[in-house]
Amino acid sequence: MKPFFTFLILLSAVTIYAQQEKQRFDAFSGTVVLSVEAGTAIAHTDYNGIKPDYMGRAMIEYFLPSVTKSSLGFRLHGGTGFLSGEDYDQSPALFSTPIYFGGGGLVYTLAASKTVFPYLFAGVSYLAFDPKDEFSARLSRNKNGDYKRSELNYAGELGFRFLVTENLSFNISGGVQISPNDNLDDKLGNANNDLFFTGLMGLSYSFFSERDSDMDGVVDSKDICSNTPIGIKVDEFGCPVDTDKDGVPDHLDKCSATPIDVKVDADGCPINSDGDTVPDYLDLCPDTPAGIAVDDFGCPFDLDADGVPDYLDKCPNTKYGVEVDKNGCPLDSDLDGVPDNLDQCPDTEAGKVVDEFGCPKVVEQKPVEKKEEIKEFTLSSGTNFKFGSSTLLPSAYPELDKLVGVMKASPMSRWRIEGHTDNIGSVEANRKVSLDRAQAVLNYFASKGISRSRFTVSGLGSAYPITSNNTEEGRARNRRVVILRIN
Repeated sequence: MKPFFTFLILLSAVTIYAQQEKQRFDAFSGTVVLSVEAGTAIAHTDYNGIKPDYMGRAMIEYFLPSVTKSSLGFRLHGGTGFLSGEDYDQSPALFSTPIYFGGGGLVYTLAASKTVFPYLFAGVSYLAFDPKDEFSARLSRNKNGDYKRSELNYAGELGFRFLVTENLSFNISGGVQISPNDNLDDKLGNANNDLFFTGLMGLSYSFFSERDSDMDGVVDSKDICSNTPIGIKVDEFGCPVDTDKDGVPDHLDKCSATPIDVKVDADGCPINSDGDTVPDYLDLCPDTPAGIAVDDFGCPFDLDADGVPDYLDKCPNTKYGVEVDKNGCPLDSDLDGVPDNLDQCPDTEAGKVVDEFGCPKVVEQKPVEKKEEIKEFTLSSGTNFKFGSSTLLPSAYPELDKLVGVMKASPMSRWRIEGHTDNIGSVEANRKVSLDRAQAVLNYFASKGISRSRFTVSGLGSAYPITSNNTEEGRARNRRVVILRIN
């Protein structure tokens, strides 16, 4: 009995292993299999000598339909053969018995590969036997009728099937039949009952088999997606699983937990039209320009909460609640240089000199020496800007400070700042650097208290040279910032 229970434990272990393995369709799933096999039988009795004999059998099996790499089936079998023993310490020294058996049980098969199918069998077998000596005379206990010449044995088997064609397989197996008695050799010996081992090979033919061309565990007749790549997990219809139902199967889906009904791209990730890191279905500002930093809702940051996003805000530190213009700067309705939120005299007439509170102040008139009014001033880029950039050098400050004095003396004056370059470089690059340098001059004036609203700024690039660009001297003269009074 011990070998039989060991066999059952082995069967359970293989079953658990198969359940943990990746799916592979079992070729015997849902089939009826007919087999014919022959081989050797070796008795294990009170006769100590090993004397192999032969046996043959036929089987019919039915395997239940399965969508995994394993399948469970039922077997009926029958066969005949001989068992023999040899032991010169016994009398007689040789025995032999014909055997006739028939039985059934459960068979478990596993797809180890596309063509190799190991299996385990456990069941029972009704065995008829008739022990005789070498002269075909019945042995003594058999002759006296001391026992029945038939019994119910326990049967177990381990084997392999190798697919030759879709329906035909070659089989090899090793098995054991365990007797509940000690009568196969007619001898009553030690406490162990008799048993015999078998080693067989043969052929099997499968009927009514179903194919699974893409090996996904769903037979072709039920497979809607019959070309699924090997190893891909599929649903009951044989199609790759799409857990989040976004139309992109899991094995291709880089965002496998997308909420239902959210539009996704080819990688299964929510569409992000403006490329701001916040997907469209969460984005309250879906048209943010590229490269702009956004908050959790996909909207550009507005740190001073003035309604003008930081990337457009020229006054990014405006106090909370102060009304601003389109550039994010505090309003200055009377254009006196003092923003409305600080202006205690918000309706000052144009041209009036005001104090820090925006109110007109009395200016002591002193006779001043009349100077020639400045209408245009040119600032050389070569000596007043850091090379290749829009950073003003300290050498520019004295000249610009003179203009600041003129502008403060004429508070109603309006000015245009033009940036110019030579023709070295691309048109677009020249326009940008000329605009940046003109803007740098404006920023300097603003830092001295001159309202930005009094200026217009233009980056004209290389479009308006004042001399030829064919010489280094000419190009140096063309690199300039021109400040023009326009009223």
